[in-house]
Amino acid sequence: MTAELRALNARFINNFIINDVAGHDAILHEGFICIASTGTRVSRADYLKAWATGFDAERIPYYDYRDEKIDVFGDTALVRSTNKRVGLKDGVETVSMTMYTDIYVREGGAWKCVQARITPVASDHYPPDETIVAKYVKGEAQP
Repeated sequence: MTAELRALNARFINNFIINDVAGHDAILHEGFICIASTGTRVSRADYLKAWATGFDAERIPYYDYRDEKIDVFGDTALVRSTNKRVGLKDGVETVSMTMYTDIYVREGGAWKCVQARITPVASDHYPPDETIVAKYVKGEAQP
């Protein structure tokens, strides 16, 4: 079960990197909502609309996810991890991390993400590099 959720989390991230709206739509529950880092509630439709252009390898030359933790409670699962991104704007690089908690429910034998919650991480709480699960440079997965 945890392996299945780990694979879904990897798919979630990959969908972001390649702007795969259809693939991402397939893993979202019909009642999905995102709680953005600003506290804004983002509807499923608006979330998917933004997904189409959310990742740009020129603006985000480095991206990883790390410190993955998955807990299952019956037919509900919490999938948590932290993303590191290096942003590039007007020649200036910025480094930031956000922790996400994706809530999945199992219905009819399939896991669907019903909510994503994104929280900024203060630099003194950044998880170390040895917890990296996968990383992307210019949108390409790295070994």
